[in-house]
Amino acid sequence: MPEKLKPRFKTIFISDLHLGAADCKAEQASHFLRHSQCEKLVMNGDIIDAWALLRGGRWEKPHTHFIRTVLRKMEKENTEVIYTRGNHDDVLERFLPIAIDNLCIVQDHIHESPHGRYLVIHGDGFDHVTTNHKWAAKVGAIGYDTLLRINRLYNVWRQWRGKPPFSFAKWVKARVKGAVSFVGKYEEQLQQLATEKGCRGIICGHIHTPADKKVGDVHYLNSGDWVESLTAVVEHLDRTFEVITYDEWCRRTNRQPRGTSGYLDADDDADDSIADLQGAFDAGAAA
Repeated sequence: MPEKLKPRFKTIFISDLHLGAADCKAEQASHFLRHSQCEKLVMNGDIIDAWALLRGGRWEKPHTHFIRTVLRKMEKENTEVIYTRGNHDDVLERFLPIAIDNLCIVQDHIHESPHGRYLVIHGDGFDHVTTNHKWAAKVGAIGYDTLLRINRLYNVWRQWRGKPPFSFAKWVKARVKGAVSFVGKYEEQLQQLATEKGCRGIICGHIHTPADKKVGDVHYLNSGDWVESLTAVVEHLDRTFEVITYDEWCRRTNRQPRGTSGYLDADDDADDSIADLQGAFDAGAAA
């Protein structure tokens, strides 16, 4: 059996874990952090989902275990932890900044790199619905949770048919014109902010869409989420950046994934999935 590895990174950036929400993949996130070493861990917003908890979400044992994993890294590995506030944990905003030993909780963060400075920010300030219509954002969050709940049931049916899980939300983001346009404008606005701040790049989250690309002359990195994508941005010891999926990390470290991890890519088997869903509805109606 191959030896299990514990990779070393300069920095790990994660966001949008949504502890307290039903579809949070805290077990996989803990597994990833516990068996990775890093000098700095940046938790870039929406780690705790206060909105979900206020709506009756449940704090589960894996959620507590994730917090313990982070505290253990601070204590045992002397990891510096930076926590930037997101919109789902915006209750922190009134107390910022906070600095306790190796932990800093801030509005945003400048990450120094040999290639230049990177602005680390959650990114919700560039979502006009979240910024200007908070009530609508909360209604949208309820709709997203409902979609995930339906998706969960649908994937049970897909598993019974021997097919991998499929994400409606990822399919919508990739195929629906309005969603694609929103993501493009979001990236352009963050590119402009990075330029104004004199930064070579920007590292964000919020929209649950992992990315590593150039937007104009700015290096745009999005760490994705731990609800569907299960991705993080890692800075290797040679100071290069990479968006890594949980499944890929498991393959590289010879570790067995915890729970159900990956979804199909938006373009993989998407048409078949929609057809399968329609078939399931038709069968139900006929019955």
